[in-house]
Amino acid sequence: MKIVQVKDVSSKPNPHGVDARSISDTESAQVVHITLQPGESLKKHITPVDVIFYVLEGVGVVEIGEEKAVAGADTLIESPAKIPHRWMNESNSVTRILVVKTPRPREATRLL
Repeated sequence: MKIVQVKDVSSKPNPHGVDARSISDTESAQVVHITLQPGESLKKHITPVDVIFYVLEGVGVVEIGEEKAVAGADTLIESPAKIPHRWMNESNSVTRILVVKTPRPREATRLL
């Protein structure tokens, strides 16, 4: 058994400039914990694999392709591979999102 505490994993520099912590990276999937402070957002990008987002805390605006929605805690959002997407925190509180990429990407995410 492997147990990971998010607080024990360091955030890595990323092109979005947000707190992103890789908490699992196996042959079959990647799991990243993202924290968006008020006013922070991810840059629009394309991921080469399917992505599942699960909002852990707060409220964020998710944009996938031409669709945009407000998503709060305990909401799961599916984002198909190769569709532009991003998250924005337009609230006054922290938004935390669990990101699951499956299968594990073999090529890099592309910023738009």
